[in-house]
Amino acid sequence: MKNIASIILVSALMMSTGCSKTTTETQRVEAPAVSADLQNNPFMKPSTLQYLTPEFDKIKDEHFKPAFQYGLQQQLFEIQQITDNQEAATFENTIVALENSGEVLKRAQAVFFNFTSANTNPELQKLEEEFAPLFAAQADRIYLNDALYQRVKGIDINALTGEDKRLAEYYLQQFEIAGAALSADKKEELKKVNEELATLSTQFSNKLLEARKQGGLLIDDIKELDGLSADDIAAAAADAEAAGHKGRYLLALQNTTQQPLLQNLKNRATREKLFKASWTRAEKGDANDTRSILEKQAQLRLKKGQLLGKKSFAEWKLQDQMAPDPEAAMDLLAQLAQPAVETAKKERDEIQALIDSQNGGFKVEPWDWNFYAEQVRKAKFDLDENEIKPYFEVNTVLEKGVFFAAEKFYGITFKKRTDLPVYHPDVIVYEVFDRDGQSLALYYLDFYTRSNKNGGAWMSNFVDQSHLKNQKPVITNVFNYQKPAAGKPSLISYDDVTTMFHEFGHTLHGLFANQKYVSVSGTATPRDFVEFPSQINEFFALEPSVLKNYALHYQTRQPMPQALVDKIKKAATFNQGYSTTELVSAATLDMNWHSVTEESQLKPTLEFEKEVLQKYGFTLSEVPPRYHSPYFAHIWGGGYSAGYYAYMWSDVLNAAAWDYIVQNGGMTRENGDRFREHILSVGNSVDLNEAFRNYTGKDPDIKPLLKNKGFIQ
Repeated sequence: MKNIASIILVSALMMSTGCSKTTTETQRVEAPAVSADLQNNPFMKPSTLQYLTPEFDKIKDEHFKPAFQYGLQQQLFEIQQITDNQEAATFENTIVALENSGEVLKRAQAVFFNFTSANTNPELQKLEEEFAPLFAAQADRIYLNDALYQRVKGIDINALTGEDKRLAEYYLQQFEIAGAALSADKKEELKKVNEELATLSTQFSNKLLEARKQGGLLIDDIKELDGLSADDIAAAAADAEAAGHKGRYLLALQNTTQQPLLQNLKNRATREKLFKASWTRAEKGDANDTRSILEKQAQLRLKKGQLLGKKSFAEWKLQDQMAPDPEAAMDLLAQLAQPAVETAKKERDEIQALIDSQNGGFKVEPWDWNFYAEQVRKAKFDLDENEIKPYFEVNTVLEKGVFFAAEKFYGITFKKRTDLPVYHPDVIVYEVFDRDGQSLALYYLDFYTRSNKNGGAWMSNFVDQSHLKNQKPVITNVFNYQKPAAGKPSLISYDDVTTMFHEFGHTLHGLFANQKYVSVSGTATPRDFVEFPSQINEFFALEPSVLKNYALHYQTRQPMPQALVDKIKKAATFNQGYSTTELVSAATLDMNWHSVTEESQLKPTLEFEKEVLQKYGFTLSEVPPRYHSPYFAHIWGGGYSAGYYAYMWSDVLNAAAWDYIVQNGGMTRENGDRFREHILSVGNSVDLNEAFRNYTGKDPDIKPLLKNKGFIQ
C-alpha cells in the first residue's frame, strides 16, 4: 500500500549499535594479510563494471565472510593510523580519513544487506546472525574510541565552510550520540547492550521471514477461492506446488496486517482464515514466535537510552531528526489520529449498512473491511478495482508512467541495459541520463515476491554518490508484486502503482545526490525527511498527462477512458479514515514501545499493544494497526525504531510542497528544477528545515495534508 510500504535499506543502520568483548581501544591492530584466495575475492577491489556496479556474476556466498573478516581488520588498522598520527588533528587527517576508511567492508556490506533482504538463503541468514554483532562492534570501536573522539573534538569546526563544515558537525554529533563522552565503565556496559541488540534484531528478521513463509494459508477446495481471478488462482496453485503441496492452493502472506486478496475473496470463512493467518503469524509459540525477542529488545533499548543520558530510547533516538523530541512526534500523530478515527467510524457505518442491506446478519470484522469497502466504493463512485487493473501493466506503468513523469518534470531519460549481470533472473537494469544527455546512474528493479525476500518495498544503493570518491549512484528498487503465471501480464492495483511512484521518489533522491561525501549524500538524511521526496512523487501518478500516458489497457493498448479517470480522482479520499488510522496506530505503538521510562512499564507484547491502542483512542476493532507488534519489521528488524512516525512527518512536508507546486504552475520543468535544486540534490549537507523554507518560502503546515485526506475542506 502506498506511503508506508517501503523499507529503505541503509547498511549503516546495521552498524549503529554493537560491542566488542575482546578488543579494547588500547589493543594494537596489524594490517591484515591478503591471501591468494582473497586476491580473487570480488570485494577486494572496486568493480570494473560501469559506475562500480557489483559484479553479480562473480559474487558467491562464500566470498562474503573472508571479505568481512579482512574489511573489519583493515578498517580498524586505518582508524589506528588516524589516532597514531602525531600531527594536530585537521579536517583532512581526521574527518576525511575517517570518511574514507573501510572501503572493502562497505563494498561487501552493500551487496550483502541487499541479498539478505531481497534474495536470502539459510547460509546468508546464518552469516548475518554471525556478523551482526561484529559489524555493530566495529561501530563501538570507532565511535567509543576516546582517542579518535578527542581528535574530532579538536577540530575547529567554525573555521570550516560548506559541506566540509557539515561533515565535521555530522561526525561530532554521531560520536556524542553514540556515547563517546561516557566514562570507561559506561562504555563497556553500553557495548554489551549493543552487542545483544544487534544479535536480537537479526534474529527477529530471520524468524519473521520464516513466519511469513510458513504462515500462508493452504486451501484444498478451489470453491473457497471464489472471487479471485484465474491468474490469482493459478499463482496460488504455483506457490503451493513450489512449497511442496501440489494440487492445493497457497495464499502467501504479504508484510502487512491486511492482505490484498481479502478485497476479492467472497467466502467469508476464507477471509477470516487468511486474516488470522496474517495476524498470528509470529505469535504461535513455535520456533518463529518473535515476542520474546522484541520484548527483550524493548528492555535493552530502554537501558541504552538511559545509559546515554536520556529518559527513554525515543528521546535518545530523535536527537538528529527533524522532530526534536518524542512529544513533537506524538503531537503530530494526535493531530492526525482524531480526524482519522472519526472518519473511519463513518466508513465503518457505511460498510455495516451495506452488509445489513444484503441481509448479511453479521457485524463487520477486520477481514470484511476491504471486501465490503470495495463494494461501497463501487456504489458511491461506480469504481471497481477489477475494472482498473487491466490498465496497469507493471512494465507500462514503469516506463510510460514513472519514467515519463521523471522526464517531464526533471528532464532525465532511461535506457534498458541487458549487458550487466544481475543477482536474480527477475531483476532488470536501466541506465539513467541527465537533462544534458550525460550518463547519471544505473537503476536496478526487482518486481516480484519470493519466499526468500522480505515483505514490503524499498530503495537502496549498491554504490553511493560521492564526488570525493568519484562515484555515481547505483540504485535498486525492490517490490513484492505477485508474479503472474507464465505468459500472463503482470497487472497491479492502483495502490501498487502509487507504491512504484513512491519508491522511485526515493530513487530520485539518490539519483540527484550531488555531494562530496557519502555520509551526507542523497538519502542519508534524517528518517523523518527521507520519506518526503518519495511521498511527493506519488502525486504524479494522477497527473492527467502522466496517467493518460501509462494507463493503457494491456490488450487493446487504448488509454483509460476519461470517465474511469474521473471516478478514480473522485474516489481519491475514499477510505482515508481507515488507511490513516492503520498507519497512525502503528506509529503510536512504535513510539510507545520506545518511550517507556521504566522497565516496569513494559508488559507482554499483546497486553502492551492492547493497552496502548486503548489509551490513544484506537478502539475500532475493525481497524487494526497496519503492523501488529510481533511482525512490525520496521521497528524490530529495521531502522525505524522510534521512527515510524517519520512517514506522517514527511507527509506534512510533502502535502505542503505539492500545494506550492500546484499554486506555481504544476508539473513544469521550472518547478522540477527548483525541487531538484533545493530538496533532491542537497542530501544532508544543509539544514533541511531551511531547505524546505527555501523551496516553498514558508514553514510546513498540516492543513494541506488534512485537506488531501478529506478530513477538512
